[in-house]
Amino acid sequence: MKERKHIEVVAALITDGQRLLATQRGYGEWKGWWEFPGGKMEPGESPEEALRREIREELAIEIEVGRHVTTVGYDYPAFRLTMHCYMCRILSGCLQLLEHEAARWLLPTEWDTLEWLPADVEVLNALEKL
Repeated sequence: MKERKHIEVVAALITDGQRLLATQRGYGEWKGWWEFPGGKMEPGESPEEALRREIREELAIEIEVGRHVTTVGYDYPAFRLTMHCYMCRILSGCLQLLEHEAARWLLPTEWDTLEWLPADVEVLNALEKL
């Protein structure tokens, strides 16, 4: 039996007071679904370095990476995902959507109004327990 591909990524839980930034995928099989911004770690990169680079590439902002919140493992049909999630805040820049269809700042009471990627639902569940 063929072993499934494993993808390791980082995700930024960018906050502004009580609000949390959600981004809508603009490509691929999951186009239109909502997620936390971030992406794949490059060889030799720390999770924090990867997050700063990915957010710069995706949203054109500089962030401060704070504490690790959770690491989620999720089995998608085509691959196994491991996602390391960190609390973050914007340091500078003006948010631009370079890879996403849309972005929304959500209060906790609004989290369930979007169609989230399955792994990101697990992150929301972890946040609710904090």
